[in-house]
Amino acid sequence: MKGNAPIFRAIALDIAQRIINSEFEEGSKISGRTLLAGHYNVSPETIRKAISLLKDEDVVEVSQGKEVTILSVEKAYNFIEHYKSSESVYSLRQDIEILLKDKRQLDEKFEAVLTEIINYSDRLRNLTPYNPVEIAIKPDAHIVGQTIGQLRLWQHTGATVMAIRRGTEIIISPGPSAVIAAYDRIVVVGENGIYQRTSEYFNRTSRLVVQSRES
Repeated sequence: MKGNAPIFRAIALDIAQRIINSEFEEGSKISGRTLLAGHYNVSPETIRKAISLLKDEDVVEVSQGKEVTILSVEKAYNFIEHYKSSESVYSLRQDIEILLKDKRQLDEKFEAVLTEIINYSDRLRNLTPYNPVEIAIKPDAHIVGQTIGQLRLWQHTGATVMAIRRGTEIIISPGPSAVIAAYDRIVVVGENGIYQRTSEYFNRTSRLVVQSRES
């Protein structure tokens, strides 16, 4: 980010810092552009651009004879602070661009995995009488916080868990220790009528479970 800044701006910032450090005092003259070009090992044109930046901010004054006079330590400080702020904004913009790129890659990965599941589901439909269905888990469902092993899903509904979709994450073939969370979407397979049986079982509320135990 800072490394991408033009060299003449970096030189202008360095001269401003040297003014603040009293290497160049107010009212003093800086040696000609040719000598400055030799000090920074750049062309006179690069020095001209650097001095022009400082002149525009009233940090220095340039005479017709190309002599550079230091005008203000305060303006040199303001000049540096201005570009610090600019660099911060530029840095934040680059961070946002990186995050957006990561999000696009994550979305593409999510779409690829979801397509794989759908294709797998289509193959299952052709090969077996078991149809995959996806069931959303309500926040007050009694299975929230339980593991797949604790659900005893096959005994209660005849269904088998294929995957859990949690936000942009997809857990394929989750093991018995996988914990169910609110708003998960659980992909299961089973015979005809599996969606209704499994959905009713998954989304019974904790309150109903407690009441049935008490009675």
